Amino acid sequence: MTDDLLRQDELDLFEEFRPRLEAIAYRLLGSAAEAEDAVQETFLRWEAADREQIRVPEAWLTRVLTNLCLTQLSSARARREVYVGQWLPEPVLGGDPMLGPADTAEQRESVSTAMLVLMERLTPNERAVYVLREAFAYSHAEIAEMLDLTEAGSQQVLHRAKQHLAGERTLTAVDQAAARQVVEEFLAAATSGRTEPLVRLLTSDAMGAGDGGGRVPARAKPFFGAETVAKFLRGLFRPAEPKRAALGGSPDIYAWTANGRPAVVAVVDGALVGVMTLEATTDGIAAVLSQVNPDKLGRAARQWAASDHGEPIVAGW
Repeated sequence: MTDDLLRQDELDLFEEFRPRLEAIAYRLLGSAAEAEDAVQETFLRWEAADREQIRVPEAWLTRVLTNLCLTQLSSARARREVYVGQWLPEPVLGGDPMLGPADTAEQRESVSTAMLVLMERLTPNERAVYVLREAFAYSHAEIAEMLDLTEAGSQQVLHRAKQHLAGERTLTAVDQAAARQVVEEFLAAATSGRTEPLVRLLTSDAMGAGDGGGRVPARAKPFFGAETVAKFLRGLFRPAEPKRAALGGSPDIYAWTANGRPAVVAVVDGALVGVMTLEATTDGIAAVLSQVNPDKLGRAARQWAASDHGEPIVAGW
């Protein structure tokens, strides 16, 4: 086999693993852009590696990627301490391979916006073990080898991670049709000019949060309670020129999914400018999480531009 053919085979092998690597990195970092960078760095190390020393390519790539993400998580904590306003993860729209496997409840939950926020409570090691075990079903023996732990140590780290995340509601998985119904009902309530319809949709302890990154107006801290969230949403969905100016024009409002949850997508002149994720539970909508920081909408905007998204629910809001 010629060197060119060998190189192409190695590139093809990496590309085969890329979606899984991106899905792992996204869950570990909560950032699509940083996940892409981590996977690219993994590729560069793959190119430079001695293939004869690599027995199982997937395990080698996952180990390299995970350790790159662990290093990145340590510096990310420091950056988020000085972040302007509330930090929220980047949204990933339905259909994007970065969302990864969604066959089990654990896999679906691990990529939800709410869970990505909760995982910020974990140490880097706890987050890595939790993601690799719960979302990707790696054995404790495999995880121990990747993270230089003992198998018993991996089990203990997972137990601690689950304790930190315990007590959270089970989120309701939805397909595109069900998501549209949830969003239509939500928008009807939000644009009614009254709080009562919204209160009925929300859980009593519902939470609202928005991330503008200091570039787009957003509340600096999360707020709680059905009445409080409903009042905020009633005001948010009341059309006004200053709001349109902040978004760059009159948005069209679509129903979609993001991170496996119903989502309200705002689009101005064909460009995605905001994603509001609705964390639906069996008791109602438990969280309304809005991402409007332009720096965190790059991948979602590209995915949106490449999708067939039909007609908006609200045109020229």
